[in-house]
Amino acid sequence: MSIRFFDMFAGIGGFRSGLEAVGGFECIGHCEIDKKANQAYNAIYQPKGEIYFEDATKIDTNDLPDIDLICAGFPCQSFSVAGKRLGFRDDTRGTLFFEVARIAEAKRPPLLLLENVPGLLSHDQGRTFAVILNTLAELGYDVCWQVLNSKDFGVPQQRKRLFIVGFHCDGCAGKIFPLTT
Repeated sequence: MSIRFFDMFAGIGGFRSGLEAVGGFECIGHCEIDKKANQAYNAIYQPKGEIYFEDATKIDTNDLPDIDLICAGFPCQSFSVAGKRLGFRDDTRGTLFFEVARIAEAKRPPLLLLENVPGLLSHDQGRTFAVILNTLAELGYDVCWQVLNSKDFGVPQQRKRLFIVGFHCDGCAGKIFPLTT
């Protein structure tokens, strides 16, 4: 039996590539608003029979089948030290984490795998990250998180990313982080 996942803010499929390489995962669909990224995603994975949503804010959760995992690299521009750091005040991108929360609340998947920039930890003196953690806790998720650098995993680039793993509080939580090489 495979773990059924929904790939939100899919880009060209980074989460999907990793999960398929590990095995035991089945993608039931994806969401990506960027037309070029979605074109690349479709060319790479050739999803047949999977659902597709262009806009996360327009997903009707009744149209989603049951899932075991939400993967979401929700937009980072609003939290990055390289950007304006508008956070939740950036209505276009800064509030899209709450779409992940909305779908998690409706579908109650046992697992969440989220990714963003390390700047999310310090944004608004840590208050933004606290809101995210509190939101997930209110939805019944225990959370582990860690900043990982791709160079530490055999990738020839330095790219730090914050990973957040959520477990629904029905006894499935376990120790994930710290992850070492």
